Amino acid sequence: MVAVLLLSFVGVSAVVIVTPGQDTALVIRNTLRTGRRGGVLTAAGVSTGNFAWAFATSAGLAALLVASEPAFHALRWCGAAYLVYLGLHSLARAVRKASGTVAERPARSRPYREGLLSNLGNPKIAVFFSSLLPQFSHSFAGLLALGVLFASMGLVWLSFYAVAVERIGDFLRRSAVRRAIDAVVGTVLVGFGVRLATER
Repeated sequence: MVAVLLLSFVGVSAVVIVTPGQDTALVIRNTLRTGRRGGVLTAAGVSTGNFAWAFATSAGLAALLVASEPAFHALRWCGAAYLVYLGLHSLARAVRKASGTVAERPARSRPYREGLLSNLGNPKIAVFFSSLLPQFSHSFAGLLALGVLFASMGLVWLSFYAVAVERIGDFLRRSAVRRAIDAVVGTVLVGFGVRLATER
């Protein structure tokens, strides 16, 4: 029975993790900007955020956040604003490259921080963990273990994305292609931010 529940959890988690979203867009963006290391650091930041949400869910704090409408909306708006900021930054970079201005290379510590803040600023993760994890376990240790498993799966998948993008990086970093990717990823991030801000 435990094995069946675990396999079910892994299956549901895998579907959620491989579905492209703001984390995927951010990993692609930072891999192109700082190389594979930047992409993996972004993935590590996202996973750290997932670890934090897993602990908060296990301790019952995530449920309190979801139940507190002012706190939930405040976090949602902060997370949305951050995504819009990152998206506009990518769009500005595309414009600067089109005009021939060379963008400054970001600090190596930034990808991790961006992944972490993007994840922590997404209250939908709290809703997701609070609704999914209790279906498979009810103890603190069990909930935390499932959350850690989810975060670890996410880290592996997003790191794979970083490696894949790096492998075709020479093509993707061509001037015209890079401008197009910066513009698309920037638009996507802004779109995710707007959707997060306007969702009910």
